[in-house]
Amino acid sequence: MRQNLNIHCIFVYQFYIKVTSNLMKKYVIFFLVSVTILSITTEIPAQSGSTAPEQLIKIETSMGTMVAKLYNETPVHRDNMIKLIKSGFYNGQLFHRVIKDFMIQGGDPYSAGAEKGQRLGTGGPGYTLEAEFNEHLVHKKGALSAARQGDAVNPEKRSSGSQFFIVQGRVFTPEELNLMIKRGMPTLSSDVAALYTTIGGTPHLDGSYTVFGEVIEGLGVLDGIAASQTDSYDRPIEDVVYTISLIE
Repeated sequence: MRQNLNIHCIFVYQFYIKVTSNLMKKYVIFFLVSVTILSITTEIPAQSGSTAPEQLIKIETSMGTMVAKLYNETPVHRDNMIKLIKSGFYNGQLFHRVIKDFMIQGGDPYSAGAEKGQRLGTGGPGYTLEAEFNEHLVHKKGALSAARQGDAVNPEKRSSGSQFFIVQGRVFTPEELNLMIKRGMPTLSSDVAALYTTIGGTPHLDGSYTVFGEVIEGLGVLDGIAASQTDSYDRPIEDVVYTISLIE
């Protein structure tokens, strides 16, 4: 009887060891899996979105240098410009259209090495971009915006694949903004209205052209280019040459 009891006790002990061992294995496996998942989810860096660092670009012109940032909120336009810059697309081009108190425009590949007086503004990379309108990204002074064809032939307001303009604009009074709103311009938030009554811009372009960046250094250079004497096609008499590069 005692022998049977001993055998039974040994069997129970062995069964206990086996069960607890299996449980411990399960706990260990669960712990390791949990740690692995935690490690994966905490180590993946943010690759895109408004929290990622904004890409800076340098616009070196024959009249000085400007630095601009590309908005993460407009990833299609941002990535397209980065691609074109890396390919050297914007090397040695001209600001081919300049209108004082409005904007300066570039991005036509035909402008590189163009003859004096040659009419420009029709060139591009052979594709257009889907509009990326954002009510918080407006045409304040220094805004980097995409040029495009008019609504009659471009009802979707798709952007040129390469042509862009930098806003100079002007300062508006509250009364002028209210009058523009009465005439059909969308109502402005108090923050946006404050921009147009202090640093200025071109409020009537909001919601019609994609703003995808802004000049953060060199607004004086912008003013100097915008003051250039131009011909009947708004091309500067003296060429304003520029090259765009990425700031790493």
